[in-house]
Amino acid sequence: MAKNTLGSATSPYLRQHADNPVHWQQWTPEALAEAAARDVPILLSIGYAACHWCHVMAHESFEDHDVAAVANAGFVCIKVDREERPDLDAIYMSATVAMTGQGGWPMTCFLTPDGRPFFCGTYYPKDGFLQLLSAVTNTWENRRDEVEQASDQIASELRKMSSGLPSGGPVPSPELCDHAVAAVLRDEDLERGGFGRAPKFPPSALLEALLRHHERTGSALDAVERTAAAMARGGIYDQLAGGFARYSVDASWVVPHFEKMLYDNALLLRVYAHWARLTGNPLARKIADETARFIMRDLGDGGMFVSSLDADTAGHEGLTYVWTPAELVSVLGDDDGRWAASLFEVTAAGTFEHGSSVLQLLADPDDAVRFERVRTKLMAARALRPQPGRDDKVVTAWNGFAITALAEAAVALDVPEFLDAATGCARRLLDLHLVDGRLRRASLGGVVGDSVGILEDYAALATGLLTLHQVTADDSWLGAAQSLLDTALAHFTDPDRGGRWFDTADDAEALLVRPSDPVDGATPSGASLVAEALLTFAHLASEPERYINAAAATLAAATPILARSPRGGGHWLAVTEAAVRGPIQIAVACAGSDSELLSAARRFAPGGAIVVGGPEGSSALLDGRGLVDGRDAAYVCRGQMCDLPVTTVGDLAAALGAAV
Repeated sequence: MAKNTLGSATSPYLRQHADNPVHWQQWTPEALAEAAARDVPILLSIGYAACHWCHVMAHESFEDHDVAAVANAGFVCIKVDREERPDLDAIYMSATVAMTGQGGWPMTCFLTPDGRPFFCGTYYPKDGFLQLLSAVTNTWENRRDEVEQASDQIASELRKMSSGLPSGGPVPSPELCDHAVAAVLRDEDLERGGFGRAPKFPPSALLEALLRHHERTGSALDAVERTAAAMARGGIYDQLAGGFARYSVDASWVVPHFEKMLYDNALLLRVYAHWARLTGNPLARKIADETARFIMRDLGDGGMFVSSLDADTAGHEGLTYVWTPAELVSVLGDDDGRWAASLFEVTAAGTFEHGSSVLQLLADPDDAVRFERVRTKLMAARALRPQPGRDDKVVTAWNGFAITALAEAAVALDVPEFLDAATGCARRLLDLHLVDGRLRRASLGGVVGDSVGILEDYAALATGLLTLHQVTADDSWLGAAQSLLDTALAHFTDPDRGGRWFDTADDAEALLVRPSDPVDGATPSGASLVAEALLTFAHLASEPERYINAAAATLAAATPILARSPRGGGHWLAVTEAAVRGPIQIAVACAGSDSELLSAARRFAPGGAIVVGGPEGSSALLDGRGLVDGRDAAYVCRGQMCDLPVTTVGDLAAALGAAV
């Protein structure tokens, strides 16, 4: 019988369980073979490092010798990091939801040795878990035929569920986008911001889509501003250090689930940078700047960005972040302490547990100098508290999000430091995660893991590289992006259904089903991400037809989401909004990167637009397009239709419907 082997894992989450008395193994052919040889079921536990209830179950059950004895005797125990193996997570989460009506982490599944699930759930307290282990063992030993029948049925249902969207949806069109936006706005919480009821998750993709919709139609900006302002001023945002927590447990954005994820912050950075670029709103500029600096400062590692900060500190949620009035006074003195308590909504009753409060900033301070003094002192005091653990795993796709967001924030805020961080991340990521022409999913401490890249990794990184190409005019980024997209087209497309994509490559490990989920969730789906990358690259490529056709087919295949359930298609909506405008392409013929007209083009360009600059012939969009009467010239195209070139910032703004 194998012992606990997680000490050699490249996942911090798995390493957290390396000292458990449970004989955890990673998901490997050898572990599955052991289950078959012993003729015992697999106990599969899936979670992630920042997950609060994962820690609770680990402490209650997986660190307990009585539980371990039962689990080791009757099962092969496999632990999976959902962030490292999203393919496994997707399969068994679908099974869990199908069996129980809900999902979450930790996920607890019991499988046959060949991977078919027959019982699934989430968190179990110790006593309930021991009872469950006993019941599963008894059923396996004495009612095996029932197990086989149930697992066959579940496997069959999972295969049906993975068949993809129905064909025959409406074509991508402005009318479809208008329909989707109207449906989304019907769910808006007009009083508190956001969509739907508690718990509330930051709707980053939807907000980006609504910004693009506003740029096309002039509507929906108020909905973006309500939600973005409510989140920025609420407890879900760290009012001292910047950065967003994973979600709010209440409808008013007051009390967060305290984990901070790279993907949330990168996707939200893109939104706030876009809002700032579009309107110049001071709050948008502040939040974009602080979020970018949070990512660089608190999640940076060797030029790349790590996955998350934990929800717990020393076993307690929020310990690092919450305050009482007395604590504020002890750090700041009476006057500043009372002022800070009023400013940050810290009350005697508290908004969190044990009379403590999560800091909010519902109004701008009336004294900016005093505020900075107070914030600096509170940050110093907070730094002396126990700090949340950090998941140092570097995930390819999420770093792709960060590259895109930091590059766009550099343009929106005119902060070259952000662009430097984006380019440094891209170089390091390509050096480490691209192995023999194929992406790996993750690395830890500069050591790349064995888990292969999935569709979202290729697509998100490709979009990041295409963003860098547009901002820097460096053709190496364009070539690297093309290579990633060619690999995606070769290994992730469905040969039988045009426009459909699998989340895993055709030469990846064969699992119970091959995951193919086009619905956007906490992060955009791999399919919607690759649609964005293809749409962008198609207008930068010297031979674009293949990529134009692939982008069109991908968008057409996903229209049922926008027609029927648009809140599950935020990124699809964002990409479709760009597509129905052409997408807009702006090519600026100029001598160098310091062109005033090129800078204006980047500021004025709507979301999803493509902007390039340089001498005539320096890129596909500048073939045959040069200076006009010796002056820099901007060529604005929508799809295959192009306006006459303009040579002034004012004329360019007019052509794009932007305010100067």
